[in-house]
Amino acid sequence: MKVREYASVIEQKEIAAGIFSLWLQTEQIAGEAVPGQFVSVYSGDASRMLPRPISICEAEPDGRLRLVYRVAGKGTEEFSRLRAGETLEILGPLGNGYPLDAMLEKQGRVLLLGGGIGIPPMLQLARALQAGDGTEVQIVAGYRDELFLTEELAAAGKLFIATEDGSAGTKGNVLDAMREQGIAADVLCACGPKPMLRAVKAYAEENDIPCWLSLEERMACGVGACLACVCQSKEVDGHSHVHNKRVCKDGPVFRSTEVEL
Repeated sequence: MKVREYASVIEQKEIAAGIFSLWLQTEQIAGEAVPGQFVSVYSGDASRMLPRPISICEAEPDGRLRLVYRVAGKGTEEFSRLRAGETLEILGPLGNGYPLDAMLEKQGRVLLLGGGIGIPPMLQLARALQAGDGTEVQIVAGYRDELFLTEELAAAGKLFIATEDGSAGTKGNVLDAMREQGIAADVLCACGPKPMLRAVKAYAEENDIPCWLSLEERMACGVGACLACVCQSKEVDGHSHVHNKRVCKDGPVFRSTEVEL
């Protein structure tokens, strides 16, 4: 059940150039969140009416919620100035997360692929999958250059790194790292920019590997009413009656075979 509340800022720091880690104390949202969901974050400036969707990086039963985001405009720049003790209005948890039960049933090698700001939600997912008996968690994190969250990811699974400039790990993208390291998987999960997801989808379908993708789209309402964030689907959507799905409501996580990229 989604909740709108004012969360207290516990801590915030810049963990890479333009990348901020924000810890919040919530009343309900953190306790109900599952890996792959997001929150809508509201600006304190009345001229910015629409909230900003930010994926959940970590959610603790005691109400602590971690958001790791990139400053991309005036709204997120405003959030980056928040300090401990201040409050922030958020709505969540929103969207559908990764189907943990289906993945844990496989009891095999689960490979998580995160690219850029699609890396943070992989942390909560990796930790949740660690609870599965017989489940091997592998993570490939793809960066442009500067690294972040590597210590946390390495503690949650076997971590491989790819960088565009070759400054760390494999030079290239997450699929380049898979090929170079000979990484195999029984299940794939990915979050990142659309070109990356398109390549992962093709790889999964060519190799007959179950795959779930978390899509990144611009959003407006965040609750499925406005149809601003639709993606193309293979099946006709029961809400819009066309080949569309709402990323905020039907996703952001989809089975790779459900959507066209």
